[in-house]
Amino acid sequence: MRIIFMGTPDFAVASLEALLQAGEQVVAVITTPDKPAGRGQKLQESAVKKFAVSNNIPVLQPIKLKDPDFLQELASFQADLQVVVAFRMLPEAVWNMPPKGTINVHASLLPQYRGAAPINHAIINGEKESGVTTFLLQHEIDTGNILFSQKVQIEDTDTAGILHDKLMSVGAEVLLKTVDAIKSNNINPTPQEEFENDILKSAPKIFKPFCEINWNQPTDIVYNHIRGLSPYPGAFTYLDGKTLKVYAAEKAGSIEKEAGQYDTDGKSFLTFATQDGSLRITALQMEGKKRMDIVEFLRGYRFEN
Repeated sequence: MRIIFMGTPDFAVASLEALLQAGEQVVAVITTPDKPAGRGQKLQESAVKKFAVSNNIPVLQPIKLKDPDFLQELASFQADLQVVVAFRMLPEAVWNMPPKGTINVHASLLPQYRGAAPINHAIINGEKESGVTTFLLQHEIDTGNILFSQKVQIEDTDTAGILHDKLMSVGAEVLLKTVDAIKSNNINPTPQEEFENDILKSAPKIFKPFCEINWNQPTDIVYNHIRGLSPYPGAFTYLDGKTLKVYAAEKAGSIEKEAGQYDTDGKSFLTFATQDGSLRITALQMEGKKRMDIVEFLRGYRFEN
């Protein structure tokens, strides 16, 4: 089949690479326009674009997906199938174009965790398993008929970064299984309503206010919040009036402090009290500084108290 691939971040690269290694005919890649980033505001290419260019695949970077010129160029590739992995919402004129439709690889066990941040929210909510689902795109986001899914266990110490890498690998495997089934006309699309036995949990885009740590919550909830936002976008709190990102922490016992207050020996530990215990910070980043482990941080930090 002639396949057009749509994606942006590293998560999508694994699926694109798997298609190429399997000998699939990827005739074009659609990704986001280059964006200025960093102190110098230099234009940065998406991970998918870099990979596509290195493999001599034509790259399209439309600003507007409904642009007539883009739609005409997209149609000119005469794709049989479109594959979407970690991209933006598509208009019907795009997803309904190829004769075999458009499939999406989503990093959750749909219908659970529809939305932009399923990996983060699964860990934040303390889930013990997640997974990957392939489905056919339709009008409402992440609601199309399910093709295949595969479960992945979440360990108590997994961060969003660790789960991301697990699902990235599994996602590539499930995608190849899905493409093979479509080629052999051996698919059984199943409406998501048939899986909706439990209360549905969503995975909306994460904004900065959500990332602030609420130390007045139980230890387990705060712990899950920190690891569910690590390494990106990062949970944060305040230390001596400055923003402190917290990337890793360990559960500890009760300390003689109010929730949100900290205890430290200035050398080896920094512990914040929670509602029912405490968390010992092990990896962090003070605003304007690099990420450090706790010993390195304490070696150079002078507390105001």
